Amino acid sequence: MTTNSPDTTTSGPKQGLRWTNVLWIILATILITVGATYWTVRTYVFARDFKPVVLKQEEAAVLNRKLKKLGFSPETGSENRTAEHKNIFDSEGRLIPEVYSEIGASREISLSERELNALLAKNTELARKLAVDLSDNLMSAKLLVPVDQDFPILGGKTLRVTGGLEVAYDNDKPIIVLRGVSIMGIPIPNAWLGGMKNIDLVKEFGTSEGFWKAFSEGVENIHVENGRLLISLKK
Repeated sequence: MTTNSPDTTTSGPKQGLRWTNVLWIILATILITVGATYWTVRTYVFARDFKPVVLKQEEAAVLNRKLKKLGFSPETGSENRTAEHKNIFDSEGRLIPEVYSEIGASREISLSERELNALLAKNTELARKLAVDLSDNLMSAKLLVPVDQDFPILGGKTLRVTGGLEVAYDNDKPIIVLRGVSIMGIPIPNAWLGGMKNIDLVKEFGTSEGFWKAFSEGVENIHVENGRLLISLKK
């Protein structure tokens, strides 16, 4: 008497990944890795120069008026410059004296993000290496730093450095806090920054004589919002 045993020879092969599927997975992984590496190197190591901000004619006119209030003589066309000089210099080219007065003088400094970057654009090299961003209570900066040719590995390359500074006003005092600095997208340890990260510089150093105390006592208000910086000075 015989018994029928299961026929293992007729069962299909176990299902798995074909060699073509494995090949495509390997190729996709290589492409993603190469792309990510290229983006990282292109963004942080071989960083391109920034494009300087150029204001429109109406924006430039507003900025020039602000600069005049601050005592600066912005560049203007030859005709406008001649007309302005008539009110500043006499016919013999000497500066016209005037009586000092604070009546009607503005104690506010208001600059937009575009205006700040346009001021940097006056120095073309600086404008291509530095860009400022203004958001709520935060001033951020991007800086391109060329590395000396003799420096190991990165010699001759350009590094991208970013940083953030909290700027606010509370309890009748300005608040200035370094939020961090990153190089090539890697945050720098606080120890390397001298322990200055996340410390209110005005509170820390404003009690002794020096810059931060004088700065604090002279500011009525300072405020940074999306795209704008506002500073009010005390009398």
